[in-house]
Amino acid sequence: MPDAVDTAPAAADVKATEDAGPGVGAPSAGSVTPEVSVPAAGSVALEASVPAVEDAGAEFAAPAIGGSGGAQTTRGRGPEGNAPTAAGASPEADAQAGASPAANAPAHPDLPKASPEPAPSPDAVLIQRTMAEIAPIADKVTSYFYALLFTRHPDLRALFPAAMDTQRDRLLTALLTAAEHIDQADVLVDYLRNLGRGHRKYGTQSEHYPAVGECLIGALSRYASAVWDDDTEAAWVRTYTTISQVMIDAAAEDELRAPAWWYAEVVSHDLRTSDIAVITVRPDQPYPFLAGQYTSLETPWWPRIWRHYSFASAPRSDGLLSFHVKAVPAGWVSNALVHHARPGDVLRLGPPSGSMTVDHSTDSGLLCLGGGTGIAPIKALVEDVAEHGRRRPVEVFYGARTNHDLYDIDTMLRLQRTHPWLAVRPVVDTRAQLPDAVREYGPWNEYDAYLSGPPGMIRSGVDALRDVGIPEGRIRHDAVEELVAAGG
Repeated sequence: MPDAVDTAPAAADVKATEDAGPGVGAPSAGSVTPEVSVPAAGSVALEASVPAVEDAGAEFAAPAIGGSGGAQTTRGRGPEGNAPTAAGASPEADAQAGASPAANAPAHPDLPKASPEPAPSPDAVLIQRTMAEIAPIADKVTSYFYALLFTRHPDLRALFPAAMDTQRDRLLTALLTAAEHIDQADVLVDYLRNLGRGHRKYGTQSEHYPAVGECLIGALSRYASAVWDDDTEAAWVRTYTTISQVMIDAAAEDELRAPAWWYAEVVSHDLRTSDIAVITVRPDQPYPFLAGQYTSLETPWWPRIWRHYSFASAPRSDGLLSFHVKAVPAGWVSNALVHHARPGDVLRLGPPSGSMTVDHSTDSGLLCLGGGTGIAPIKALVEDVAEHGRRRPVEVFYGARTNHDLYDIDTMLRLQRTHPWLAVRPVVDTRAQLPDAVREYGPWNEYDAYLSGPPGMIRSGVDALRDVGIPEGRIRHDAVEELVAAGG
């Protein structure tokens, strides 16, 4: 089960994480150097409904597809930024450049607001204690996890990209974050379902989940030994069983109605600046999505490495899809797309994800902040409002460090001339203080806010919007932090 990051997201043509390459970033099997004398984690019996896997340390088995397996199924959906974010992911090249929607986000910005819990459950207490113990040595835990996975289950190595050194913390980070929020079923389910659907494109099967759970327990028991006991192990087994069941069920449901991936031919490559290209593709099958969402994308030059990009337009009658891509140093996928992709090249697309979408049941105005290539999903939102024919006020603040970086300003101004309800305000500031400009206008208390851009802009933007009176529940951005670690 490669990359656990397809979900989410955000906002800047940035997620992440939904994602995002498949490489769940571990060092390649040969380069992992933790001590691989692999002691089995102590054995613990799962509930009777879950058979044990031989030599699994903790005993794991994939829950039966379609069964509950004890997983909570409460559905949760919140404001944009809807999927829980994986904490602790470190930014990578493409993510910093805004290649993936998620890449632009603060910690857990897209977690829906769950009802406050009076007290954590006993399992949550044990999990949090484990997390605190391993936090200072997260790199060692990650390396050992992949060493176990590829040593005990070498057949799984083929699901991951050849070079994983820049992304190695992403799968483990996603799993640990989900575990840390296990009491918040209403928050987690949408996130985990997105992960389960997104993992189909990597070739992940239900039988792969026990191996991951086994090695997760093995790594945690080794490096959290000071706080590890039978109760802690049992708590982690129950938690991982719940997580994996939701993902397995979501993948099984998705398989009935959608392909694992789409092939998409490049039909247009428009180099707007020396490092930004607008790329348009034609998928081989109808591709359903909503304005404001994003997808994961794989190029033929870097197999099994996926990155997240926001759709730069609302759904079109001709079925074409467009993306804004900024090449950054060490960004493998972004550089390939900007400098090597040409019409006729064939890419692969994962499923759409993200919920930074317009609520068409209300007449509230839209306040949109787009920084850099984060203008891509903002443009899609504007087109979506126009297509629905309701004259809702839409205010777009388009931020860039220089005039040259306003690569799509002509398109935005044309939209403004066509639609009197739309106001486009370019903000050029070498300090990239786009949120500060918002305070000079308003009032905004009757607006829904949408943010798309680099992580710093998202953080300061959320603070600025709260300051001007917009409730947090009306501030939307897809920013799964796993995607911040997507790399290039």
